Amino acid sequence: MVTSVSAQELFTGHHWISEVVVSMENGIVQSISKEGYDPKNAMPLVVPALIDLQIYGAENKLLSVFCDVDTIEKIARYCYAGGAAYFQPTIATDTTEVIYKAIDAVKAYKTNGGKGCIGLHIEGPWINVEKKGAHKAEYIHSPSKQEVQELIAYGKDFISMITVAPEVCDNELIQIIQEAGIIVSAGHSNASYEVATTYLNNGITVATHLYNAMSSLQHRAPGLVGALFNHKTAMCSLVADGYHVDFAAIKIAKKMMGDRLFCITDAVATTTTGNYQHTLVGDKYESHGVLSGSALTQLKSVNNLVEEAGIDVGEAIKMCSLYPAKVMQKHEIKGTIEVGGKADLLCLSADRQLIKILVA
Repeated sequence: MVTSVSAQELFTGHHWISEVVVSMENGIVQSISKEGYDPKNAMPLVVPALIDLQIYGAENKLLSVFCDVDTIEKIARYCYAGGAAYFQPTIATDTTEVIYKAIDAVKAYKTNGGKGCIGLHIEGPWINVEKKGAHKAEYIHSPSKQEVQELIAYGKDFISMITVAPEVCDNELIQIIQEAGIIVSAGHSNASYEVATTYLNNGITVATHLYNAMSSLQHRAPGLVGALFNHKTAMCSLVADGYHVDFAAIKIAKKMMGDRLFCITDAVATTTTGNYQHTLVGDKYESHGVLSGSALTQLKSVNNLVEEAGIDVGEAIKMCSLYPAKVMQKHEIKGTIEVGGKADLLCLSADRQLIKILVA
């Protein structure tokens, strides 16, 4: 059955088109045309559905505490309500048992037809304790080859990203992870500028949450932040809530990195048990009075970028759709609206509030 959506303004992921109709069949875009445009029922804005590569939980369930399908279903609902059609459920540094249970949950969700889940993002425990942030120090360590191989074998096809501090993880092991089709992201790292640049030049294509939990930019020690700023191709995520990163620092990063900078929510959920407990305070999460997580959605990220960081609407959308898709390198997830591509559309009001999301 062919369905269609008329858009007053359509953003394809590359450019804007006015007064246009997107026709779809079986979840695939069949045409983008001005013929048949219905001004009476047209959506003010139609843009590519967004993508969130780092989210820990939703609806009072954190994946690391509740390692089950229900938690991932709640994350999916949260993402859809915030404009994201694709997401990576994420767990922070934890025990091997918890990591494996999280893999089981992702596997069960995906194999039973659950939509939107790209795979599991494992953040730690192979990170630098000096940049642990809120991660539990007792679980942080450098991995052995056996540990890496066993994890990859157990999580085959269901782990999509692992954040590591490259300076504490042997280069051979990084290559093993990458050869398994898993994206390696540099994060929670205290690498020097020189060490970080070497890894970015030798296969690590992305880093986790710019500025946060990484060696900072100093005039005599540029660190991982400086290495990312000066690199030609390496990408990096950023939490655009104004708490994790000041909006002025986002403006600076955008000038330095351009299309290599993208957004994650880094969103958590209210949790009173387990290793990571979070309490909602205003529009952010705290643990014992310390910032511990975001309350963002990706659509809120877009609006923060536009309203607080002065970034163009189309570019802000790219930072939450096209650029995360580029990071993941999956042919079915493009972050665009194009003929022959999946019909994952976000319909918005003129002031960029959610009307509805269409997921292929």
